Amino acid sequence: MNVKLLAFDSMGVRSMATLVETSAGSLLIDPGAALAPRRYNMPPHSLEIQALREALNKIYRALSRVDYVVITHYHRDHYLYRAGEQVHYEGKVIYAKNMYVDINPSQKIRAHVLFRKMGIESLAKQVVFADGKTIDLGGVKLVFSHPLPHGDCNSKLGYVLSVTVIENGFTLTHASDTQGAICKYTLNYLVEIPHDFLIISGPPTYIKRGSNTSIIENLARLIKSSKSNITLILDHHILRDRDYNKYFNVLRSIREDVKVLTAAEFMDEEIRQLEAYRKELWQAEYFHGS
Repeated sequence: MNVKLLAFDSMGVRSMATLVETSAGSLLIDPGAALAPRRYNMPPHSLEIQALREALNKIYRALSRVDYVVITHYHRDHYLYRAGEQVHYEGKVIYAKNMYVDINPSQKIRAHVLFRKMGIESLAKQVVFADGKTIDLGGVKLVFSHPLPHGDCNSKLGYVLSVTVIENGFTLTHASDTQGAICKYTLNYLVEIPHDFLIISGPPTYIKRGSNTSIIENLARLIKSSKSNITLILDHHILRDRDYNKYFNVLRSIREDVKVLTAAEFMDEEIRQLEAYRKELWQAEYFHGS
């Protein structure tokens, strides 16, 4: 199994786009990228717009050669939704969050637009609502969770799917917008999986402030219960916090045999917290221009 992290917040855009290459074909999980429309009451900087363009091009290229697409939920940083982007779904087998069950109104509308108005149902080779399903691709198994809360147990943002890919005894899980398993229901689900490689969104510490231990308590429990030598990719919401590293330091101190990395670090790239530093980007441009 080969893993390529294509676009994440540590790379300058809101995304968790992940390419997984297996002996049974390639799958692209959450093929989307977007920018925060406002941060610090400011629109995206030109560097963010450039990063988005680059991220989308990487996603487009990857989609041209994958067999399967996974859409864990219908927030716009997790799937392609723009006019004209429907062509990238053509001929693919799509495993997606059910648009009728355990879904909040805004995601239900977006799913309807994607599959019906944009015509993905007819363009795709097959659309499978994957909630709670296990799919055998022939030597490779995909295990989809039942819907998990988007963050808090009582989140109004709806539900997401986690997907686990198993090949030759190696287990990868992509836990999308579970926000550091801050809901105990999510934690209990993830703890039972013998991960070798876990990709998970961190809690939105840039919004929810508190002590290190209270915000990342469930992540700490997940690390303590993990098998040895796993790689934990922690990114997305938590990388919108300029001080994300203080949480990473706490988690890294728990077990030396668990690697806690951002997506950029795993891909040996520079960490680019463009959204978190949007104010400084605009200020630099203002002073440079004047």
